[in-house]
Amino acid sequence: MTEADQATPEAADTEAGNGKTKTQQTHDPAYPEKFLEFMRTGWRDAELAVTGTDGAPNYAARRARLAAAFPGETLVIPSGHEKVRANDTGYNYRPGSDFFYLTGEFDPESVLVVRPDGEATLFVRPRSPRDTDEFFKDRMYGELWIGRRHTLAEKEAELGVKTANLADLPEVLAGLTAKGSRVLRGFDPGVDAGVLPWSTADLDRDQELAWTISEHKLVKEAWEIAQLQDAIDATVRGFEDVARILPADRAVSERLIEGVFGLRARHDGNDVGYSSIVGNGAHATILHWIRNDGRTRPGDLLLMDMGVENRNLYTADVTRTVPVSGQFTPLQKQVYDVVYASQQAGMDFIKPGVKFEDVHTTCMRVLAEGLHDLGILPVSVEEAMDKDSMLYRRWTLHGFGHMLGIDVHDCANARKEHYNKGELNEGYVLTVEPGLYFQAEDELVPEELRGVGVRIEDDVLVTAEGCVNLSAGLPRTSAEVETWLAEQREAGPRLPA
Repeated sequence: MTEADQATPEAADTEAGNGKTKTQQTHDPAYPEKFLEFMRTGWRDAELAVTGTDGAPNYAARRARLAAAFPGETLVIPSGHEKVRANDTGYNYRPGSDFFYLTGEFDPESVLVVRPDGEATLFVRPRSPRDTDEFFKDRMYGELWIGRRHTLAEKEAELGVKTANLADLPEVLAGLTAKGSRVLRGFDPGVDAGVLPWSTADLDRDQELAWTISEHKLVKEAWEIAQLQDAIDATVRGFEDVARILPADRAVSERLIEGVFGLRARHDGNDVGYSSIVGNGAHATILHWIRNDGRTRPGDLLLMDMGVENRNLYTADVTRTVPVSGQFTPLQKQVYDVVYASQQAGMDFIKPGVKFEDVHTTCMRVLAEGLHDLGILPVSVEEAMDKDSMLYRRWTLHGFGHMLGIDVHDCANARKEHYNKGELNEGYVLTVEPGLYFQAEDELVPEELRGVGVRIEDDVLVTAEGCVNLSAGLPRTSAEVETWLAEQREAGPRLPA
C-alpha cells in the first residue's frame, strides 16, 4: 500500500446530491509547479474498445416494465457509495442490487432516473478529465489511482442506456417534487436529501417503488436462470476444491476451507455471494456462524454454507454437511437422513400454485416426525405441528428456504401476499434448506447428539411440472456424500484453471 493511501483523511464532506467527496488530506504534498506542468503533458488519449453487455436488452425491458408500473412519474434509483472498512480503506464495492438489476452498472455513486415518458438516463461519473489535475492527484477518483473510468459515450455503448454526467444530477433532483416522483431511499444520502418527502404518505409512495422492483424480480428470465446456473456451477467446483483439501485424519482450520472456496469464487465469479459459513462440530449448530475460527476434527460433521456470486452478480446458495472422517456414524446418518427426507419432500411438493407456507409445513412435518423417531420430541407430531405449540422448532429454528437471485435473499421488499404468504409461480428460483440443530448445551437431547448440526440446501427452479434442482451437481443422500467425498480426496488438490 502506498504512503498516500495510508494517510488519515480529513472529515469527508459530501455535497448533497452530487456524490462529490473531498479527498484532500492534511499531509498531501505541496507539489511544485514544475512537477504539475510536467504531469499535465505527454499523455496519449486512447478510446476504450467497448462491447455491449449481453444483459443490456434485459435491463432495458426491466426499466420499461418499471416505468409502466408508475405512468407519468419520475423514478430515481441510486446505486450507493463505497463503504469505509477502517480509517481510509474501503470495502470492495458492490452496486446496489435493485439499481444493478435495472442497469448493469458497476460504478459507485451512479443514479438511474426514469422520466414520466419512460426515457431512462444513467448519471455516472465519467473518466478523469485531463484539463484538471484529478487524474493524477485524486486518490478516490483519479485515473492513475483507481484505473480508467468510461467516458459517457463508452458507458452508453456498453450498457445501451442514455448517460449523463453525475455533476448534472443535483439540478435534475432540484426540479422534482415528492408528489410527482418516487425515490429508492436509503442508498444515497445526497439523493434522499435532493428529493425531500413532504409527508409520511410520500415515504409510503417511495416504499411502493421498492416493493414493485422486488416483485418484478420474483420471476426469473431465461438469461437470469443462465446466470444463476453459472454461479451454481462455480459453487459446485468450489465445494469440490474444499473436499480435495479436507483431510480425514487430522484437523485443519475452518478458515482454510473458507479461503479455498473464496479463491474459487474470486477466480470464477465476482466474489462470494455472502459470508461463508464453515462450522465444524458444535459450530454447525450456530445458524450464521461466520467467525470460522474453529478446526475440523475426525469424527465430527462439517457444515458448509457457501455460494459463488457470478460476474453479473447472481449468487448461488448451497449447503452441504459432510463427515470429516469420510463416513457417517449410525446416529449421524440417522439425523442426516431425516433432513434429506425433509428436503426431498419439499422439492416433491413444489410446483406452480402451491403456497409458500405449505412447502414450509411439508418440510417441517418430516423433521418433526424424525425428531419423534429419535425420541426427542416431548409431544406427539400433531401437537408439535400445531401453530399454538411448534415445539419442534427448538431443533429447526428457521424456515425451509427463501427466494434467490441477484441477492442471496432476493425480493426482500416484496409484499407478503406475493412472497411468504403467497403462491409459487413458474420461473421462481428459491432455496430448499431444512436443518436440524442440537446445541451443545441442550440437556433435552441425548448427550451423543449434542453439538450435531445438519443442513442440506439446494437451489431450485419452479417449472410448469414441478421444480428442477439447479445444484444437482453436488450429492445429497448420505451414501452419495460419502462416495463423493472419497472421490474428491482421491483426485487431490487442484488450482482453478
